[in-house]
Amino acid sequence: QVQLVESGGGLVQAGESLRLSCVASNSIFSIAVMSWYRQAPGKQRELVAIITSSGTTRYADFVKGRFTISRDNAKNTVYLQMYSLKPEDTAHYYCQSNKFGSLSWGQGTQVTVSS
Repeated sequence: QVQLVESGGGLVQAGESLRLSCVASNSIFSIAVMSWYRQAPGKQRELVAIITSSGTTRYADFVKGRFTISRDNAKNTVYLQMYSLKPEDTAHYYCQSNKFGSLSWGQGTQVTVSS
């Protein structure tokens, strides 16, 4: 089981930026597919971005051009750089690792964007 710890959330105003980090507990990180999800109150958890072990990325349409996912395998860390934040980006953001179908989740970090 991989332990994941997210950080970097906070309260910002619309238009500002934040960078989320997710640190994994062990070296399987380098071969795992890493993703960021988010869940707003009363809504289902949704995929935000994904990055494969080789660095291929995919984004949800609602964040394309505003968010960037990246990873540093040497640090067992995945990042989510968020620009031009909107109030509708307010949610709890979770990191997920997927190693050959074995999923692990972090506890998440709260992002609140005020208008």
